[in-house]
Amino acid sequence: MKLGFATFLLVCLLLSSSVFEVTMAGSSFCDSKCGVRCSKAGYKERCLKYCGICCEKCNCVPSGTYGNKDECPCYRDLKNSKGNPKCP
Repeated sequence: MKLGFATFLLVCLLLSSSVFEVTMAGSSFCDSKCGVRCSKAGYKERCLKYCGICCEKCNCVPSGTYGNKDECPCYRDLKNSKGNPKCP
């Protein structure tokens, strides 16, 4: 009985961790584009976080590591709560 219950808990734990991994993973498109965009950033983790948010919302990331935001108006026009540009 105890062995069956322990096995059940282990299976549940494994299944929930794999589902969590899938939901936390970003799209490969955004991951690769943001990797290039943030490659020279001083605060790389923060850059990747906000670039990923903007990419998921806009489905585009400007080319290069800085500027070129005219290539993606949605990305360019997203603002944070203070009215400053949200996307790196």
